Amino acid sequence: MNTPIRRLSVFSMILFGALMAQLTWIQGFQAEAIRDHHLNTRQYSERLTEMRGPIVVGGENVAYSENIAAEDDPARYQRVYEGGPLYTPVVGSFRSYGADGIEKAENALLDGTDDRLAVRNFRDVITGREPEGARVELTIDPAVQQAGYEGFEQLGMNGAAVAIDPNTGAILGSVSYPSFDANEVVSIEELTEAVENFDALAADENQPLLNRALNERYPPGSTFKVVTAAAAMEHLDAGPDSTMDAPDTLELGHPLPNATPGGTCNDGDPDTLAHSIQISCNTSMANWAIEMGGQALADQAEAFGFQPEGSDEVLNVPMSVTPSLAPVEDDRNILGRAGIGQSNVEATPLQMAMVAAGVANSGEVMHPYLVDSVRDSDRTVVTQTTPEVYSQAMSASTASDLTDMMVLVTGPDGSGTNGAIQGMDVAGKTGTAETGGEKGTHNWFIGFAPADDPQVAVAVVIEHGGGSGGELAAPIARNMMEAVVL
Repeated sequence: MNTPIRRLSVFSMILFGALMAQLTWIQGFQAEAIRDHHLNTRQYSERLTEMRGPIVVGGENVAYSENIAAEDDPARYQRVYEGGPLYTPVVGSFRSYGADGIEKAENALLDGTDDRLAVRNFRDVITGREPEGARVELTIDPAVQQAGYEGFEQLGMNGAAVAIDPNTGAILGSVSYPSFDANEVVSIEELTEAVENFDALAADENQPLLNRALNERYPPGSTFKVVTAAAAMEHLDAGPDSTMDAPDTLELGHPLPNATPGGTCNDGDPDTLAHSIQISCNTSMANWAIEMGGQALADQAEAFGFQPEGSDEVLNVPMSVTPSLAPVEDDRNILGRAGIGQSNVEATPLQMAMVAAGVANSGEVMHPYLVDSVRDSDRTVVTQTTPEVYSQAMSASTASDLTDMMVLVTGPDGSGTNGAIQGMDVAGKTGTAETGGEKGTHNWFIGFAPADDPQVAVAVVIEHGGGSGGELAAPIARNMMEAVVL
């Protein structure tokens, strides 16, 4: 064999070897990643001929598959959703061209391809039984979800609300408003219309496709004062009766006023930490933040679940949650405003519910979760969520003092009387966040009940409500808490 032919042969063998290695890598090691990639729509369209498992809330199927094929034709399963727009931000939608929510996060379990279902799938093949996906049971309490959604519907304003069992982390309610009926975007018989409906929702300026509860960040305003107060107690050894300068205005580049009645906290004299939380004093809480420094405030926020600077870790519930931010501030003016939940502080409603839940649970923040259990078609348990601690936000004594301070908020002289529930103490904190635009302030309420035996912690935000948290957000939070405790 002459030299040119030999070289060509060797080169061809190298190319052939590289091709085989690439195919082996793709088909043997990358198959699962490619199958589950968000741009691979075949993972959805090819599953329309298989019985997908249901998604369950309160013992009832809120998402299930229905065979719409003629009697002698191959099966074609249409996904059906109950509850109209009530559960859509959580459950999501399973479409021939994509998926979101629980439908996407638990896709492998719902369509039966998850490795944990391998034994059952093998058994079905042997017995000739039709394959069926797993049953995903959620933690959502229908009464809590309904109370939250109806509150936004009646108010007619955009926003979100989250309710958590502070003892376990189970998410009892997750409301995002506005929402939409998933049935409008999933039809496999009227696919063009379904796609057009989805595109119209995507173009809607009110963003009904956005899960505000998990994936929208807002300045938390005065609800963040709970974090600042915790930091003062943990890092400065402050207590409810500790005082801080509380002028009627504080110079922070631009004057920071108080939003209290008369614009004063204690007639301009130093105010106690407890009274500052009760009436939501701006200037004293800004001074507490300046006193402790930017690192201490950021550390305390991180202890509640805010993302540390430089971290790319993402909380999954199992859907991914947009990280909340409270960076270290060195500039006095910025730090002072950060202490009242402004400047560069941004939080999701879920994060602020975790703040309330951490106080309620003696300082322990539990890992939030939406999936209670997964069962196969025979109702055998495949997975059961075990509550686990997410972080230790503060000491039990600090949490106890904070609880007493937050109870004052819903009392007769507090800023959150609309969050009160007759016959029991409710811990709360109002918030009104400046947005820097002409659309008006965001309005917040966080809290938990009963204060002496917490069963539910909540966070509610009204987008550009232009009022106060006590006026707009607290009534929704109260109704959600009442759905649990009454």
